[in-house]
Amino acid sequence: MEFLNRNYTDFKNMEARCTTQISYKLATIAVYMLGFFFLVFLCNFLHIFLRPMSQPRIISESIVGLFLSNMPFIRKQTNGGEIQKTLTYIVEGGMICHMFVVGLEIDPHIFLQIPLREAKVACSGVLTTFIIGCLLTPFLNFPETQNVTFNICLAIILSGTASPLLARLITDLKIGKSDIGRFVVSAGVHSDLISTLLICIGFIIFDPSNNFYYRYSKNILRMSSLILIETVLAAKVTPLLMNWVNRENPDGKSMKGSHLVVSVAFVVMVCCFSPVFGDYNSVLSAFLAGLFMPREGRIAKMMISKVNYFFATIFYPLFFFWVGTEAPLSHFGAGHIGTWAKLFFLYLIATIGKVLGSVVSGVMLGFHWQESIEIGLLLNIKGHFQVYLAIIASNMKLSSISTSIFMVFVTLLTIVYLPFVVTNIIDRARKRSPTQRMAVQWHSPANELRILLCIHGSQSVSSVTNFMEISRGPADPGIMVFLTDVIELTDRIAATLTHSDGVDDLIVTDPTVVGMREQITNAVNDYLNKDGDGISVKRMLALSTMNSMQQDICILAEDLMVSLIVLPFHKQQEAGGRLTIGLSGFRHVNRKVLRNAPCSIGILVDRGLGTTTISRTSISLYAAVIFIGGKDDREALAYAGRVACHPGVKLTVIRFLFEASGDTVSSRITIAKANTAEYQEEMKLDDEGFAEFYDRHVAGGHVAYMEKYLDNSGQTFSTLRSLEGQYGLIIVGRGGRVNSVLTVGMNDWEECPELGPIGDILSASDYSTTASVLIIQQHSLRGELDGLHDEFSIM
Repeated sequence: MEFLNRNYTDFKNMEARCTTQISYKLATIAVYMLGFFFLVFLCNFLHIFLRPMSQPRIISESIVGLFLSNMPFIRKQTNGGEIQKTLTYIVEGGMICHMFVVGLEIDPHIFLQIPLREAKVACSGVLTTFIIGCLLTPFLNFPETQNVTFNICLAIILSGTASPLLARLITDLKIGKSDIGRFVVSAGVHSDLISTLLICIGFIIFDPSNNFYYRYSKNILRMSSLILIETVLAAKVTPLLMNWVNRENPDGKSMKGSHLVVSVAFVVMVCCFSPVFGDYNSVLSAFLAGLFMPREGRIAKMMISKVNYFFATIFYPLFFFWVGTEAPLSHFGAGHIGTWAKLFFLYLIATIGKVLGSVVSGVMLGFHWQESIEIGLLLNIKGHFQVYLAIIASNMKLSSISTSIFMVFVTLLTIVYLPFVVTNIIDRARKRSPTQRMAVQWHSPANELRILLCIHGSQSVSSVTNFMEISRGPADPGIMVFLTDVIELTDRIAATLTHSDGVDDLIVTDPTVVGMREQITNAVNDYLNKDGDGISVKRMLALSTMNSMQQDICILAEDLMVSLIVLPFHKQQEAGGRLTIGLSGFRHVNRKVLRNAPCSIGILVDRGLGTTTISRTSISLYAAVIFIGGKDDREALAYAGRVACHPGVKLTVIRFLFEASGDTVSSRITIAKANTAEYQEEMKLDDEGFAEFYDRHVAGGHVAYMEKYLDNSGQTFSTLRSLEGQYGLIIVGRGGRVNSVLTVGMNDWEECPELGPIGDILSASDYSTTASVLIIQQHSLRGELDGLHDEFSIM
């Protein structure tokens, strides 16, 4: 009995210890998770402050990661413990995925093409940086003992370019559609591919784990054979499997889990072939496997999008935290002048090499010296792969921790200045752009009218087609509509950005966005095929965050030389007819565009415009344009002239005129204003513009004319209310009037000031549920335009 009691007591004690250990493990995991979320939060928080300086996210991630990992309390917890090992495993797995996706996004056939200018610039930049690095790095004494092979490897790393990071920054900084932006992205891909392939070849010949001594011939042959087999599997066998999976799982259909598991397992097998059987580096093996695998198909796109999303949200902040734990800043030696000298010269080698190579090739290709220097500076960017190699070098005792920290800082320094280089490019391009008025009123009838028509989703496509229909004007020359999908760039969508044809542009592969764009395109094409005479449509995309969306739209308008931007109102109509609260983000975008656009702007409040079937044989839409006076009203009148040409639209122009009644205060104010030169000039322009419209459209009986004599803004309000239910579309000017008595005081109770006083009344929730409103603001020319005309080209 005593024996049983003793065993029972031991069992209870063991159970208590197990429970305690489990509770401790769960609490530890919870603390780690909270710490990780805090790390990500700090990165996002710091990025908000760095965003006005156009600094990329990698800068905030590196600052937060290095700062937190070097705090004494955190260093004590991570130094040499399980946390350190776990971080190392996570980073190694992440870098394998990173390099696989880098290889997957690069088209290896670019070497088989006719030598491009981009390839020549990339090769010259890599070559000059490599030569300068080989000549000068031995004098910096980075390895503890002189090692020629290490210096050669260091020179190759300095000659590389982080092409994924470069493409993302060029796109974020709004020069991705310019000639220099496309050129730099393409050259960056060539440079990245060349330098990484050199590292892959060098790993076969030299053994980094054995102080870079030459490998035995037998090992070189075995490793080369296995890599060749891996390449054949990736290039020849993988397409067979992927094509079968793609046929079995077409777009729009949920992918079968078994097919996804088989595909991923096969990809993992290919990537692990040479590391498992030939001791080849797993990160470099993943790059080579991705390089020769097919980039087309659903599986490849899914891998790219998922991995990039994982990087953007989780891996990159954790990566720099790991960097700080592996290379503590206390080993940097900031108190020694030699430390800063080495850092400076290492940075100088990378920068001078790239710039010199770009200038030399630029001279041969006929580039201007300024463009050549800017291309070299942009191609000098380094990224996560270079940082990873620096840390691995110190872990393998090939270099000191101080040297690794040098290379990390050099990498960050090659990124910090990029926004300033891009700003200089844009400033020079803007100085070359001509000064020109872009508005409907000043548009030449002999040329087609160019309109940038923005749309938020497929629900508005019928309104878009009707707007194009009534805006077409005469069939010759007609109109050119740049139908632009305005989409907010979220982390989920950003993770789906991939290279188009490997080098030129970035495309979105998010299924929701792709499906929406295809739906809009198909609907517009159906309309054009049925009756699209005089209408040319080009599909565009404005993909950006809400903070920079207006810049994207304005740059599009500048590049395309449009006379009118049409933006959808941020509120949408509900089933009952009332307008929703709307999206505040798009409201701020509309306000910013109104302030900064290089042409005229229209805001369309859609309340059933798309439900009307516009006929060409009978009157199907009753429209009105309200004219009080001012430049915006003149612009609205000029646009209404195009609407008046449509046989299915009955247009009425309503002119509000001031009529002084007795010796009132408003009468005396108006008489006093009428004596000013500004008022007289404005009235002259109003009369001339309206007389031209009257002679062209009203006198022939095509347009109805109505005058309203009013005394004050109260009568203006009641008159607008009386128009309720009479028209399906009302066109008004936003403002731009010289202190009109007929609208004075209305600004005090505007709900949406961006619509102007008249547009705000007509768009109110308690107004007609069937009257769509187009509010137009004319472009104001203030000296030289800030924007760019025609194609953004400076090379």
